[in-house]
Amino acid sequence: MHPRPSPIAASLYTLRDLDADVIILHGPHGCCFRTGRLLETDGVRVLTTAMSEQDFIFGASDKLTETLRKAYEMFSPQLVGVVGTCASMIIGEDLKEAVQRASIPARVLAVESHGGFGEGDNTEGAIIVLEAAAEQGIIPKEEAERQIKMLKLATEIEKTRGMAQGEYIRPSYGDDKDEVALRVLEAIMEGRRVAFVLNAKKETSYLFADILTLPFSSLNPDNSPIIIANLDRDVGLPRIRRHAESILSEIERSGNRVDHITGGLDEYPITGARAAEILRNEKIEFAVVSGVPHALPVEELNIESVAVTDGPRLVEPLRELGYTHVVAELDAHARTLGQSSIVESDFGDALRRNIEKVI
Repeated sequence: MHPRPSPIAASLYTLRDLDADVIILHGPHGCCFRTGRLLETDGVRVLTTAMSEQDFIFGASDKLTETLRKAYEMFSPQLVGVVGTCASMIIGEDLKEAVQRASIPARVLAVESHGGFGEGDNTEGAIIVLEAAAEQGIIPKEEAERQIKMLKLATEIEKTRGMAQGEYIRPSYGDDKDEVALRVLEAIMEGRRVAFVLNAKKETSYLFADILTLPFSSLNPDNSPIIIANLDRDVGLPRIRRHAESILSEIERSGNRVDHITGGLDEYPITGARAAEILRNEKIEFAVVSGVPHALPVEELNIESVAVTDGPRLVEPLRELGYTHVVAELDAHARTLGQSSIVESDFGDALRRNIEKVI
């Protein structure tokens, strides 16, 4: 009953992760405007065929062919993505036929996506790109199958534990960040067993990993928190592996270390359960879970906890799951696109301010 991410946008992001040089949206120039502009900061050229009312009646395959040729002249891309929209789907445009007529000397992935694709879940747009990439040999079939499995599990989590549960969820900006930050710092100083869990996805991990670089050992040298993170540098597409490598290196340079790695950045639907098992084994009393905290079964743990999320509509579901405190980071995607190093977060800033106060 409330707006959710679009399959079209998910197609764009997945083509980005495949290192597409150019993406062409076959639809009106306003379709997925914000996503297209944001992806430009990640080095992807996002173009549009700018379909108009006349094209809705007579078709616009010639526009797509012309745009493909112009894109090749301008950027000499090796990989081009062509993404359908609601408009092109409704009038029955044949994307692959237009691609064949363009006959440019680049590999082109044509993706027949639209806003209501499948059941309308955003992950449907990512799945169709992965299937097309495997069909053309851009990624191994086994890797596509692994990622599709993760995406389906992610949808299940959103529908059972997240913001896709069906009812309208009022947006909320969570608890006061300074008050929660003080509670975390007090727990460390009191000698409680504290853990920081990163269970994030893709580039948003640059924001949620910020708190893993703070000097918590200065509070209580005999009680350093443990760090658990889904930062396996050997899992996922090359871009995703680079993110994990970059963050791990930065955590190490800060003087901290990751004690447990639960999986890769695209495995967040299953790494939450792995993190929960580690929390039990380590006898953790207080956990800060950031990124996709609703993928961690906090209700199975008898601990004080903080959820750090990027979704205002996830605040109430997280409280219902059992998190003691919930804080929200805004615009995680916008703040991390194009980044290759950790970005300061609002909750990280709150912790910094209060570390200075309590030391």
